[in-house]
Amino acid sequence: MKYVILIISLTTIGFFFLKGLSIDPSVVPSNLLSRDTPSFKLEKLPQKELLQDTDFLDKNNLKLVNFFATWCPPCKVEHPQLMKIAKKYVLHGIAKKDDSDSIIKWLKTNGDPFKKIGLDKDGTESIKWGVYGLPETFVINKEGKIIYKHIGPILKKDLMIIENLLTENQ
Repeated sequence: MKYVILIISLTTIGFFFLKGLSIDPSVVPSNLLSRDTPSFKLEKLPQKELLQDTDFLDKNNLKLVNFFATWCPPCKVEHPQLMKIAKKYVLHGIAKKDDSDSIIKWLKTNGDPFKKIGLDKDGTESIKWGVYGLPETFVINKEGKIIYKHIGPILKKDLMIIENLLTENQ
């Protein structure tokens, strides 16, 4: 009897071990996929158009939302790719736990890819989106639903994946 229990236990452990090996750890599921964008309220930056939750009701364009901060090194790495994306698609920005002066200076120095932008000073609004690290980028379809979440900096290899997704959903 104890051998039967041992065999069942080892088989169960082996099954879960093999199952775990097949899971891609770089894919983090988002509970917001296929859902409407969350409602939020951001602070306005001087001389910039404020991003509001009603901006996602526009059914004419796909949109992207990039969560970033000036103090975030990976955000600086991805910035050239954001400049490329912004030439073809509507890109909005949400600065998390930052200050207005730093953001304005950073955008003047590095270029401003954002059509509209807002400041999430305490990070509360980012939590509604499920953002836990920076940078994170969301793709929103014409119906205002989140169809993709990219965690981490958008690198050149990621740019092609995102552009293909945007082209397929136009």
